Amino acid sequence: MNASFVEMSVIKRRARRASALGLVLTLFASEAALAEPGTPEQRKACTPDVYRLCAGEIPNARAITACLRRQKASLSPACAAVFEQ
Repeated sequence: MNASFVEMSVIKRRARRASALGLVLTLFASEAALAEPGTPEQRKACTPDVYRLCAGEIPNARAITACLRRQKASLSPACAAVFEQ
């Protein structure tokens, strides 16, 4: 397989994941997730937890949100605070 093809495939996959992650983090920032998008600080607080705890759910926004809620006890303090708002 051509090395540049493999690199492009990896780049495209990462770009899709990053886009989906941004959308997810915007949507779940508060209890009224769809009515009030998260702040950049809230998204920054939870991004590591998404990759650590719920990477297998990317790019499904609902699945990531559900996963983070299930993993509440394992969330970082910063991300847990986002869900408590």
